[in-house]
Amino acid sequence: MSENNNKLFTDFPSVSTEDWKAKITTDLKGADYDRKLVWRTNEGFAAQPFYRLEDVEKLDYLNTLPGEFPFVRGKKTNDNDWYVRQDILVGDDLAEANKKALDILNKGVTSLGFVFENCHAKTFSVEDLDVLLKDICLEAIEVNLVQACSGKNHALALAAYIDKCNCDSSKVKASVAVDPFGKYALTGTYRKGKEDAIERVRQGIEGTASVPNLRSIVVGAKHFGNSGASVSQELGFALAQGAEYMSAMTDAGVDACTVARNIKFDFSVSANYFMEIAKFRAGRMLWAQIVKAYVGDCGSDDCCQMAAHAETGSWNKSVYDPYVNMLRTQTEAMSAALGGVDSITVSPFNEIFETPNVFSERIARNQQLLLKEESHFDKIVDPSAGSYYIEELTASIAEQAWQLFLAVQDKGGFLAALKAGFIQDEVKAMANKRDLNVATRRENILGTNQFPNFTEKMEAKLDASVFEPKDMTAEGAEIETLKPYRGAMAFERLRLATDKYSEANKRPLAFMLTVGNLGMRKARAQFACNFFAVAGYEVKEGKGYATVEEGLADAKAEGAAIIVICSSDDEYAELAPEAFAGKGDALFVVAGSPACMDELKAKGIENFVHVKSNLLEELKSYNTELGIN
Repeated sequence: MSENNNKLFTDFPSVSTEDWKAKITTDLKGADYDRKLVWRTNEGFAAQPFYRLEDVEKLDYLNTLPGEFPFVRGKKTNDNDWYVRQDILVGDDLAEANKKALDILNKGVTSLGFVFENCHAKTFSVEDLDVLLKDICLEAIEVNLVQACSGKNHALALAAYIDKCNCDSSKVKASVAVDPFGKYALTGTYRKGKEDAIERVRQGIEGTASVPNLRSIVVGAKHFGNSGASVSQELGFALAQGAEYMSAMTDAGVDACTVARNIKFDFSVSANYFMEIAKFRAGRMLWAQIVKAYVGDCGSDDCCQMAAHAETGSWNKSVYDPYVNMLRTQTEAMSAALGGVDSITVSPFNEIFETPNVFSERIARNQQLLLKEESHFDKIVDPSAGSYYIEELTASIAEQAWQLFLAVQDKGGFLAALKAGFIQDEVKAMANKRDLNVATRRENILGTNQFPNFTEKMEAKLDASVFEPKDMTAEGAEIETLKPYRGAMAFERLRLATDKYSEANKRPLAFMLTVGNLGMRKARAQFACNFFAVAGYEVKEGKGYATVEEGLADAKAEGAAIIVICSSDDEYAELAPEAFAGKGDALFVVAGSPACMDELKAKGIENFVHVKSNLLEELKSYNTELGIN
């Protein structure tokens, strides 16, 4: 049987890359190969339409196994299990937070994140943890103190609690989100100065030595991603931040291996499915190399392993059509799981605009449980290994992130690069690029700039801050700060203005005057309906008219504020001027970019909508003309 199969394969001649490209070029029928099929990514490299073995033969890490340096294939050797984390908001009532923790631990959660409100308000003590962690078996789960601003206090209190509780401290996995350098990037200042911040971090490391798996530094990589950074930027700047902690702590006399074992990375995950898988693989590889440079040959490779937590990012989440957020977070959780992270937080679909409720929290938990219990993502180590595409993405992202890392080092390190504005400028430039891509629909946010829910209206009275960037800049800030925001915000503000306008006025109607060629008028009517519905306008497609006069009569009877003529390019030269002359007070728009556009403009027709339109800017101008502010 085997011999027969071998003979079968020899009947087929080998096909070279050039042969494949020649065939593809023939099928493209004259279209440019690069323009049609090569993807120019935000990460700074071009993704090809196909990859072959020859593309990855140069990658030396392909000969390593899971658990082997540089850990590109992960730290796990037997399975791909991860901690299912849910965050709990902790106010003054610690017993209430404990009650919720015990409840969700019975619903599939294996990692708790306690997010503290007003974390400067009081000293956090072992006695407080007696209440907060009552009846919780720390050996069976992971516990994380999040936004623990008074970091030294929280870390030492947690270590002291673990030391005195009836448990094996070597089996406890925990973290305390101490990240003064990350806070500096967000607020522009330190609470009590840089030296004090470094000293608090040092004391946190040394004061938690009795709990070997307690990580007292959490690098907030997610702040870059949530501010609009690309995948390679988030990784490159996070690595630079981690290296800054390594340098600061070793300069303070802490052993390099000890520092590395205290660092955890908190990444965001975006909708770029394969890129995100590759990001985590590239991140482990680069961090291993960085730590190795600090510890040298005398250090254990174990301390070179990256501890990575993944949170579904906020940049691509929407307030309108919020249930779509579930689809986004599902694929993001899949990326993180396949990328081999240690723990995942799936944010509830409504978290960006209201306090999550029982339903949304349950859905978020079950999204991860589905991946484990039904899809078995936790069973196979590094399942993406061997994919030519993902291996090439891993190498490409690693290269781009490494170049950024080196650029930061050339500036003097992470903090010096922040003071020089280098990191902020890079993130802002990428955010502006992505904003333009969203405005022109080169990057889609489903339900926001593409395929909106035509009948949705914003009924809830939301705080205005939901639609604005999160500016945490402190008084006396020394630097320009990172400002997390959502890519959908500009469109949401546009649609919200329409919703508010419609409370006192009739919602503007965009009427599709469909006339002429059947196929073209239907296609353009569908495009234009989608276009104007993005702004929250009511849209209506005409029934198809034999004459422009019939269509105008229906449009006026419906009270159309905008009349959109939908026909073919050849017919516009005659039909568009006729419709424009009889439009009355309505705004007049041509759906498409016909060859006769200049002739139509000469006759007073100014508005055209087509696939190359800047959707956001054009809808803003229509709102202005309609008196919607």
